[in-house]
Amino acid sequence: MSSVSPRNMTDYEAVYRSFRWERPEHFNFATDVIDTHAAQRPEALAMLWSDEAGNQRRVTFAELRRHSLQAARFLTDLGLRRGERVFLVLPRIPEWWFLVLGCMRAGLVFMPGTPMLTPKDIRYRLAAGQAQAVITDASCLDRFEGLVGTGPVKHWIALGEAPAPWLRYAGEPTEGTEGVSFPPTRADEPMLLYFTSGTTGMPKQVLHTHASYGLGHGVTGRYWLDLTPEDRHLTLSDTGWAKCAWGKLFGPWSQGACNVVYDYRGRFDAPRILKMLETQRVTTFCAPPTAWRALVLQDLSKYDLSAIRHAVSAGEPLNPEVIDTWKAATGLHIREGYGQTETVVVVGMFPALEPRVGSMGKPSPGFTVSIIDDQGQEVATGQEGDIAVRVAPERPVGLFQGYLDDDAANAACRRGDWYVTGDRAVKDAEGYFWFVGRADDVIKTSGYRVGPFEVESALLEHAAVAESAVIGVPDERIGQRIKAYVILAPGYTGSPELAVELQEHVKRTTAAYKYPREIEFVTELPKTVSGKIRRAELRGSAR
Repeated sequence: MSSVSPRNMTDYEAVYRSFRWERPEHFNFATDVIDTHAAQRPEALAMLWSDEAGNQRRVTFAELRRHSLQAARFLTDLGLRRGERVFLVLPRIPEWWFLVLGCMRAGLVFMPGTPMLTPKDIRYRLAAGQAQAVITDASCLDRFEGLVGTGPVKHWIALGEAPAPWLRYAGEPTEGTEGVSFPPTRADEPMLLYFTSGTTGMPKQVLHTHASYGLGHGVTGRYWLDLTPEDRHLTLSDTGWAKCAWGKLFGPWSQGACNVVYDYRGRFDAPRILKMLETQRVTTFCAPPTAWRALVLQDLSKYDLSAIRHAVSAGEPLNPEVIDTWKAATGLHIREGYGQTETVVVVGMFPALEPRVGSMGKPSPGFTVSIIDDQGQEVATGQEGDIAVRVAPERPVGLFQGYLDDDAANAACRRGDWYVTGDRAVKDAEGYFWFVGRADDVIKTSGYRVGPFEVESALLEHAAVAESAVIGVPDERIGQRIKAYVILAPGYTGSPELAVELQEHVKRTTAAYKYPREIEFVTELPKTVSGKIRRAELRGSAR
């Protein structure tokens, strides 16, 4: 397999210095980007879709335009008006993309939700987000049990058969669809409302504009994913997660690349994913750390992955041993990226950079990113602090408009001229960023500050450990003691002897003061719907 050959950035410093954001008065991703591709390359593949049964569907940019025009027409014919909100809970089917593009065209605000949500989760989102319409399909109808006819929702829309009062979605383009047009949207108009994962409390509502994600993710697609119109890109993500917008919507289509979609409904199946990478000739690939960990456990030599030229990871830090295993098998370094639901990629290990295993990389073009202290001052090189994005005197385009109806949260994330992410890191002398942990998760023990990720990475290097989560538990003598929750790999049984062995392993692998003084063997860990560990819940149960 060939090594990475950057297509869009061969000199990081030159691109970073020269980059300037576009700031148009009006912008709409559907009309300004998708329609341009449809006009210039109508038969080019926009989507290559397949499912577990082997069904396939190829969607060109011309077809994408027609179907999204029909979606916009259908929604506005119901009486939905510009600025109103539409809650979508759909699996990875082409109609999700048609509908979100249709919402953009019509100036509607779409609210993605994962099919993993419970009725309780959905009730909260419908009320908090003041959704005027719901769109789902037969596979997700049970998530709305007891909710139909309640709250602010006026229109209950289903794909396929559904009982009254559900209205069947008419998605096939009809005569006159091509002639439909809508007033232009301002770049600063609301476009998208996400609910955060809620690792530390109830989800906050993250409001994005047509520019913040529609224009902002041009940086994600061009420089971090390194995409071109010749690429086939696969990002593993549920439609309800912000990562889907990053890697399955704005990122690839901003660059005219083909979006490869695999619609699987059950548990993650690493061999199937690897086979699909082979058969669909995927050229660039993004997966979360949980998926990467499962993929590298397979015999990678069984698969022809030679089409892949670029591999990335995002969502939370990736353990170095996973990066090393993938590189040994494929010759490719998994390049990490850092961002949030609130942002596009703001720090990344861009293809032009010399990779540093375990580092997040350097700031994205268009962003001034630094490490600051509690007073909003930049800290010295090598000193830990808060990851922050400069928002004054000029706010970068790829940043959310704010938390909806939450003045306290909006105030808390601003510190002087900086937007504070809530994550901690260190910047080294060469300008590379190194993740420490969520500010709430950093453990203060015996005068030291320890990020849980460091300890979890050390534990994962032991053959007995399949997964772990590390927290700080109050301790009168040392402030906090480090506790690890460990899920064992098949063939291992928890015992006091194994706990001691793991403690000694951590002492040998990293600084001795970082070893977990307490280890609890568990069969599962509490996680958000997007798969992130809820350490706050573990801390609450440990007290």
